[in-house]
Amino acid sequence: MAKRLKFWGWGYEDDVVPDSEIRWMESTWAARFGVQGFDVTPTPKAEEISLPAPRVTPPASLASLCTTDHYERVLHSYSKSFPDIIRVYRRECPAPADVVALPRTEQDVIDLLDWCYRANAAVIPFGGGSSVVGGVAPPAEGSHSAAVSIDLRHLGRVLEIDAVSQSARIQAGTFGPSLEAQLKGAGLTLRHFPQSFKCSTLGGWIATRAGGHFATLYTHIDDLVESLRVVTPSGVLETRRLPGSGAGPSPDRLFIGSEGTLGIITEAWMRLRRRPTFRATASVRFADFYRGVDAVRALSQSGLYPTNCRILDAEEAQYNGLADGRFSVLVVGFESADHPVDAALKRALELCADHGGEAEASAGDDSHLEGAAGRWRERFMFLPFFKEHMAARCIFRDAYETAITWERFKDFHASIRDAGLNALRKATGRPGSVTCRFTHVYPDGPAPYLTFHGLSSSPERLMQDYWTVKSAASDAIIAGGGSITHHHAVGREHRRWYDRQRPELFARALRSAKQALDPKWLLNPGLLVDPETA
Repeated sequence: MAKRLKFWGWGYEDDVVPDSEIRWMESTWAARFGVQGFDVTPTPKAEEISLPAPRVTPPASLASLCTTDHYERVLHSYSKSFPDIIRVYRRECPAPADVVALPRTEQDVIDLLDWCYRANAAVIPFGGGSSVVGGVAPPAEGSHSAAVSIDLRHLGRVLEIDAVSQSARIQAGTFGPSLEAQLKGAGLTLRHFPQSFKCSTLGGWIATRAGGHFATLYTHIDDLVESLRVVTPSGVLETRRLPGSGAGPSPDRLFIGSEGTLGIITEAWMRLRRRPTFRATASVRFADFYRGVDAVRALSQSGLYPTNCRILDAEEAQYNGLADGRFSVLVVGFESADHPVDAALKRALELCADHGGEAEASAGDDSHLEGAAGRWRERFMFLPFFKEHMAARCIFRDAYETAITWERFKDFHASIRDAGLNALRKATGRPGSVTCRFTHVYPDGPAPYLTFHGLSSSPERLMQDYWTVKSAASDAIIAGGGSITHHHAVGREHRRWYDRQRPELFARALRSAKQALDPKWLLNPGLLVDPETA
């Protein structure tokens, strides 16, 4: 029997946080919030969540592709956003999926989309369900008669590998670990490792413009897409497979980041690379965070293009077990399938020393997971599993990841941090925490990732307190000229700020594109743009 994804949290049902980690979490946050301990809401069971009867029935010709199994409906009724996890722990499901469809071929996708159009049912494309911004949860309102979640889990194969051009044709429902396993025999890799790698799919990465493993250069999934095949209510669209083109606006770019509103991505040709064999990493301590930021800027503008280049402020480094709270920590690394990278690391450390950085340790080749760099990577992949346990204890935690140019960063960072801390005090009456790290860096600016933690006085206040802080920080991001999201997508949670960031004339153009591809506006309604009449 295949493993089931959790509906109440991150990952699969057998992904369990060890008791030792739970104790660490409780002691850390009890000390931070000045409390003795926490009341814990029990983990919900699917049968505790009541769902209404499905409002639509698939035709006999599609019945074998569809299910109204209670667990599947519950799973497909939530995203992994913090508000959705709060709803799960409250046993509330305001917008359930009526039917879950599981196509096995592209023709199945076409047939299912045709049926949904006839039934006036909203269509929610679903990969791994790992959206942290409400991107796969059915809409609570709208003119649709029902909601059908189309889950692409059975479209999970690498169909063709072109070893000469280093690319592959891959079905959109392929999960990260399976994708890499299927490429391994050819000695190739997509090398795209978002935090959700284990429980997300290629189609989801493309639809959300995901950011992955590389801190510089090959950062976004955009850089790796060679061509797309998309099923829309108006027909099937396939783009030409090319290394580059100057022939008008890119059709690929229209669908990359479209969040399921313009069509269902069924497969893509993706650019690959040889698996790296040379590696070198180090961690660097900085007594002053902003001097560390200056070092990162020097690295980003040096032409060295490190694979990993993530600085954590002192508090963030402490929470991740990299330091004792006195130092900010930069994790920097290089890798190659062609040549040794020790010289690049040596030059990077020289640049860091110019800005007061002190290298803690370095390692090369297969020992690259030693030291702080290894501890950071392990903690980075593990952090999302804490979210459900925090919600159960009335601790709210979320991140606002954004991007800004270098000359504006210091004031921008201070304004968001102050807005978050002030909102935490206002909402909860006690101190909270706002920490910062960089996830990606560019020659013209960083992608700051600020995380806030607060403690609500009761489960009843948890949602209100969360939105007080989230809204204050998001307002500060838009006021400071940053992006409301760098790699988490817009979804339902960021929509109100995306409307302020996006030029209105572009919104009109996007509406026109959606009208052409989805005339009844049934694909993920409520995301990105609404009809003009709204």
